[in-house]
Amino acid sequence: MTTNLFDLPPGVAPRLLFLCTDAALMREQMAGRRLTRAQAGTLRDDVSTDEITPVAIMSHYDDRLARFPYTGLQAAGQKPIAAGAVQAGGFQVTVAGGRYGKGSSREHSPAAEKLAGIRLVIAQSFERIYRQNADNIGLFTSTDLGLVDRIERGEAIGVEELLEDRDPLAAAILRSGGLLRFGQLHLSAAQAAGDGQAERPLTLFEKIVRRHALATPVTATHPGPGEGAFVRADWRFTHEYYTGMAAHMLHASFGDALKLREPDSIVVFEDHTSYMDESPAHLRAGLVPNMRAMCQAQRDFAARFGLRMHRTPTDEEALAGGGNDSAGISHAMMAEHYALPGQVVVGTDSHTPHSGALGCVAFGVGTTDMANAFVTGAVRMTMPRMLRVELRGPVPAGVTAKDIVLHLLALPAIRAGAGVGKVFEFTGDAVGGMSTDERATLTNMTAELGGLTGIVAPDAETVRFLRERRGIAFVVEPWMASDAGATYAQVFTVDCGALVPMVAAPGDPGNGLPLDELAAPVKVDIAYGGSCTAGKREDFDHYHEVLSWALDHGLRVPDNVSLFLQYGTTAVRDYCVAQGYDRTFAAVGARILQPSCGACANCGPGSSTDAAQVTVSAINRNFAGRSGPGQVWLASAPTVMASALAGELVSFDALQRRTVKNA
Repeated sequence: MTTNLFDLPPGVAPRLLFLCTDAALMREQMAGRRLTRAQAGTLRDDVSTDEITPVAIMSHYDDRLARFPYTGLQAAGQKPIAAGAVQAGGFQVTVAGGRYGKGSSREHSPAAEKLAGIRLVIAQSFERIYRQNADNIGLFTSTDLGLVDRIERGEAIGVEELLEDRDPLAAAILRSGGLLRFGQLHLSAAQAAGDGQAERPLTLFEKIVRRHALATPVTATHPGPGEGAFVRADWRFTHEYYTGMAAHMLHASFGDALKLREPDSIVVFEDHTSYMDESPAHLRAGLVPNMRAMCQAQRDFAARFGLRMHRTPTDEEALAGGGNDSAGISHAMMAEHYALPGQVVVGTDSHTPHSGALGCVAFGVGTTDMANAFVTGAVRMTMPRMLRVELRGPVPAGVTAKDIVLHLLALPAIRAGAGVGKVFEFTGDAVGGMSTDERATLTNMTAELGGLTGIVAPDAETVRFLRERRGIAFVVEPWMASDAGATYAQVFTVDCGALVPMVAAPGDPGNGLPLDELAAPVKVDIAYGGSCTAGKREDFDHYHEVLSWALDHGLRVPDNVSLFLQYGTTAVRDYCVAQGYDRTFAAVGARILQPSCGACANCGPGSSTDAAQVTVSAINRNFAGRSGPGQVWLASAPTVMASALAGELVSFDALQRRTVKNA
């Protein structure tokens, strides 16, 4: 590696791109103006990966990504960066505010930046998955904003200087030129590190990691917080937005000699694209052919290596009795069919923590991480610190796990980043009284809380779920709980009895507030119930409860509101059909959709098509552009249904009182 990261003559400064809140200044930079740090003004916080590479761009998984970094970036409600502008502008450094790269685990974001010429991203703080993905492809990152002045002066920025504050593993990966090269050098013969005698009380998360830790020449046997590690995963899973990119990387590195490690523990899902022919974003951009090619790349990869694959059926296939008998959104499918307490589960998606509800360690990784895991069996992680979230009951009627998460997301400490990269251990009598489906909402949305994962210790409810849903006679072992005296970085205590139905205002899941504190009525045009977070069996129990009550009281969805209900898995669909729920849904005017990520990822019906539209949605995140150009309010399953019936944001309880009063 050269001394100067930018390999420029002395005194020549690389171009800096300031991601700021002023759209005009962003356009001026695209037109060629060089800004100073002072001239750039306020930097954008919370730049999400949805903004760096909007979901429609993810149909590209090769060098064509170079045209698209920051094409979804919002500044004062505008998108000032056009396709190709960053590459044409010759930018080499990006500068932004806090929590850079939050949201989806898509490695397309740092890949697009690097392919466009960016060598270094400087931000006040980074989300875990984004920074790890950047490391894995050799894109440098720094939280030292003091570098900006030095770069503007044309000073040389040394590679080793940038690695000084990184953990040894991250530094070694960057020195190697990325994770795949590092894996070839160090991981092919990695062996179990051994559980060993713990020197202190451990959390359940720590116990599971110790049982899966791998010994390598560059990692400690039992690393402490902040130190790099590799673990053996019991399950590795991927879906169509990542598999083609991983296959492209692997074939480029290994050619025909490519072999996968333990392919029986790899699961492949086609769960985002069932409705791509109805996706406004993909149709408008002419990307459906790209999407088909992306899906075919995954199918070819799965067929070549004999990998088990689940593909969600289209409406036509479902009506004809075709498609997979067992299919659905990857996260929910892992909990329904594969994950077990005490295991390690990794997937190419930020909502992989869904399975933590069963008492396993489940976390999302990027494409290069998964590609490396395919060939070595080793999964990279940085040992996190732990947070304990004590949820004290009772939980009032009408309040769900979604309301609890929206409350947590709105806490000032969480909004300031207290959860970034940490493990959320959910405890307390309120958790003990929750079903596994509700617990999965908590662990699933640790992605929004900024955490590595969420976990709930297995108990009698876990045993019931595994017996009734999966036919497994599981026995919880004595070690499967956190020790008394285990260390936590912070403890959050929530009096669930004081909670009320919540909503999160458009733009960020952290924009939460009690529904009854809205300053003015909010009319809605679209209501959507579904996604991995809210497409589970118990979510549909909630949907049915509200909608069947509506039918009993002569209500249906008004003509000016479109209601979509999308199953999370075929098992949930079959349950709803057996219960007769589907007839209720149809009677109130809902469109029923087969299992898919759909509108949650802007991939199907339920997405907005106009910026003036307002959606109330049970999905997990509402970043700008996430589900179309309109405004998205997040809410619980009962609130979404009640709002669909009322045509405005309202809780089920308020709708009931209003209806009785007007009767």
